[in-house]
Amino acid sequence: MTPFTQLQVFNVMHASPNARLELSAHLGDGLAAALWRNRDDARDYQAPSHHTLSCYLADGTGTFRRQRPADKGAPDKLCVLPAEHESNWVINGAIRMAHLYVSPAQFALGCIRLLDREPRALQLQEATFMDDPRQALRFRQLSGLDWNEPAERLLASSLAHEIVDHALLSQVGLRQGLRLKGGLAPSQRRQLVDYIEAHLEHALTLGELAVRCNLSEYHFARMFRVSFGLPPHQYLLARRLHRACLLLRLGHAPLGEVALACGFASASHFSNRFRQVLAATPGEYRQALGRRAGR
Repeated sequence: MTPFTQLQVFNVMHASPNARLELSAHLGDGLAAALWRNRDDARDYQAPSHHTLSCYLADGTGTFRRQRPADKGAPDKLCVLPAEHESNWVINGAIRMAHLYVSPAQFALGCIRLLDREPRALQLQEATFMDDPRQALRFRQLSGLDWNEPAERLLASSLAHEIVDHALLSQVGLRQGLRLKGGLAPSQRRQLVDYIEAHLEHALTLGELAVRCNLSEYHFARMFRVSFGLPPHQYLLARRLHRACLLLRLGHAPLGEVALACGFASASHFSNRFRQVLAATPGEYRQALGRRAGR
């Protein structure tokens, strides 16, 4: 889990003598969030390694990008700031806003899962002061939760995933002028995705996956990372935890059965890996998210 000290946009805000951090939390799965107040300031973001999605919660009518002084912010306006972008901001008057920080690995997983495309072929498209009422509502629901309270932090994590999924489906486009070299063929990538999903309960090995592509383990691991944006073991763990979350939200099977259905050797191993990624036990997740699903 990336510490806040490595989130450049967070650090730029935190370094301002005028900005005040109301609340921040890691939400698991490479997601983190922060609520900010700022006033009469200027902030510059230069090539952050992470993506940032933001929503203005209050004020902001004096906020603009230095190169576009005529375009001003307002409550419920949304901004999409991709990794590696550069932007310069002027804040006249007050503003309160929510930031959602998204890791490259989480972006890569979304590209594979939602768009069936290689992450390197896609880019999150920059947007400033966008209108999207449903997305703004999600941000307001997210900002209304107490992220220091475990159950509400899990609800915040669920909302953060909804926000990221919506952004991927609406704000992602093809990289222009990119010629893909190396990596797996699209047919191999799709076959692997289908095979992994159909065999998550089994103890899949690197060799077993490599054989399906007629590659050595070494070359397969390299080409998998190029095409998927993350190494095989990290992708496999993410898919197992994704299935586990679905089973915990929608069913009542004992944790041991959920663990085995998702390819974990034991309930304790499952619980440890779940807690490492989501900062909560499977039981806490089931209680918090199951209650939300039942509403």
